[in-house]
Amino acid sequence: MVDFLRSRILAFRYAFAGWWYVLRTQRNAWIHASMTILVSVLGVWLKIGIYDWLFLLVAAGFVWLAEFLNTALEAVVDLASPSHHPLAKVGKEVGAAAVLIAAGVAAIIGLAVLGPPLLARLAGLG
Repeated sequence: MVDFLRSRILAFRYAFAGWWYVLRTQRNAWIHASMTILVSVLGVWLKIGIYDWLFLLVAAGFVWLAEFLNTALEAVVDLASPSHHPLAKVGKEVGAAAVLIAAGVAAIIGLAVLGPPLLARLAGLG
């Protein structure tokens, strides 16, 4: 049992090291972090419902998942092909496209969820 717990603690340590690596090395991760914080603050300010929070959570989660997988893919491609290779370029570009798709869908979801209550709140201020 002790070995099992020790291995789980190590697994979490590796996962957090990966998380820190992404935040430390990927500029777009800071854009994702900023947007995640902005959307969260807006959601709290607008007092959105639980299902709206679930939509936003899934959308943000997919963006982060895509960014983390893209970072891992880029590292593996760099390891496997240190010199420039056309297929390495394709792999990196497709990974980047996956992040772009996830971010675009998340933006649409964010606008659909937060747009109407934000417009209503802003109209009430004027």
